[in-house]
Amino acid sequence: MHALIVIDMINTYGHEDAELLLPSAQRAVPVVAELLDRARKADVPVVYANDNFGSWRSHQGEIVDEALATAHSDLVEPLRPDDDSLFVLKARHSVFYETPMSYLLWRLGVDHVVLTGQVTEQCVLYSALDAHIRHLEVTVPKDAVASIHPRLGSAALEMMERNMGAHIVAAKEIDFA
Repeated sequence: MHALIVIDMINTYGHEDAELLLPSAQRAVPVVAELLDRARKADVPVVYANDNFGSWRSHQGEIVDEALATAHSDLVEPLRPDDDSLFVLKARHSVFYETPMSYLLWRLGVDHVVLTGQVTEQCVLYSALDAHIRHLEVTVPKDAVASIHPRLGSAALEMMERNMGAHIVAAKEIDFA
């Protein structure tokens, strides 16, 4: 069974390197939104894995509201979690590090994760590695991830494919059936 993982897309873009990330995020958001729609229609679990921006008292609603109240709310609104979405707060790069993600995916019967989001050369890369070492099949839609440094983003996709056996495809090639 597949799960669609949306990494760090609920974002205020008030962080260092945000200006470098924004062009790539603007290209990825419509593709991620289309994948979300397809996954939801296919009853595929959608899990948002998001930084908490250092606020350990924050929760999903607060993080979404904060991101929607910024100048870049147009990048968040199309990706807003629905009532069936699952939400995991993370403190570091990988969606698995010190989170309940492994247990959650196991409980859902997931053996194949589709990783979307940002940043390709950081959180997506480390999450792909951690999924791989947990014996999960990994797909990364290359047009549904955003990078700060395009050259490093491309290198990260190549590393995921070569070193982890990840399927690097266009989003339209993903079949959630």
